[in-house]
Amino acid sequence: MKIQRITYLSLGSNQGNRLENLQKAINIIADTIGDVQKIASVYTTQSVGFKGDDFLNTVIKVTTYLLPETLMQQLLSIEKELGRTRSNSGNYENRKIDLDVLLLDDTIISSENLIVPHPRMLDRKFVLVPLVEIAPDILHPIEKKSLSICLENCTDSSKIKVIPEILVRPIPITEKYNYIAIEGNIGAGKTSLANLISNEFNAKLVLERFADNPFLPKFYEDNERYAFPLEMSFLADRYQQLSDDLAQFDLFKNFIVSDYYIFKSLIFAQVTLQKDEYKLYRKMFDLMYKEITKPDLYVYLYQNTGRLLANIKNRGRDYEQNIEAEYLQKIHDGYSNFIQTQQDLNILTIDVSDLDFVNNPEDYQTILRKIKTHTKPQ
Repeated sequence: MKIQRITYLSLGSNQGNRLENLQKAINIIADTIGDVQKIASVYTTQSVGFKGDDFLNTVIKVTTYLLPETLMQQLLSIEKELGRTRSNSGNYENRKIDLDVLLLDDTIISSENLIVPHPRMLDRKFVLVPLVEIAPDILHPIEKKSLSICLENCTDSSKIKVIPEILVRPIPITEKYNYIAIEGNIGAGKTSLANLISNEFNAKLVLERFADNPFLPKFYEDNERYAFPLEMSFLADRYQQLSDDLAQFDLFKNFIVSDYYIFKSLIFAQVTLQKDEYKLYRKMFDLMYKEITKPDLYVYLYQNTGRLLANIKNRGRDYEQNIEAEYLQKIHDGYSNFIQTQQDLNILTIDVSDLDFVNNPEDYQTILRKIKTHTKPQ
């Protein structure tokens, strides 16, 4: 299991739209470093160590799984992305954004690229005042005194003033949702995305056990003969798995992601079963569906048929190689009808036809941003 650390970061800006620079930095930190737990007020201070425009400063509390050196590298990357150009003069200078690691748990680090606690944090009111605002009782790892006491002992006489404008805290996925179900056509990438999200957020992962179904290879060889036993076995297995797995976890305290939702059973059954078989199947489904926990967010990954066929071919499952485009279109039409008729589910459709979220981190972050910013239609 990955180790989650709590870090306090200092943010400052004295060029351009300073408040906007701080907000952009916070948003990128939330996307690439970790969940932003707290944001202090914004303070205005005069430049220190050089003649320049006044700064806006704040401090944020972040939980991160990044290693210390990786954290520092990512902060430097964010500064560069937001337009900061570092000189080699060694002197203080104007900057669009300045990001520093103040504390990282109670760790003491002294390396060529990173020193924690920040060596000058106790001498700077523009750091200590916002830091004490959100973490007054935290002990300084070296001084062994609370930060509020450190502020009282600070000899910095520079003026610092809070401004009325506030910064918006990006709501983490783990606060916004307890249970996300990811769906899509055959080969859409739902299992890959579920694995990525589970790994990043240490979520409970619920994967469909299709590989254990003995009827699946037979179905692709003889659809009519094996359709009904296939769909019934899938329904029973999905119901049991979701019932068991979701019952073991407190949905108010744990984050769960699955690569399917039980309604997919009805979608596939509509395509594969004869009319009389479907009527019987629907009776069984309706009884089970009432008992299943509904996801907080249902994500449907849309892939165009060409990409689906290419993905199916690339993953190399022998029994899937004869799947035809017409069959995939029927499955997609079934999902479309389902999405259009569901009033109670919070549904987000994402077109991933031109995204490679498995191999391209930027595409993966694009999907996460869509999930984070999604709001359920009223």
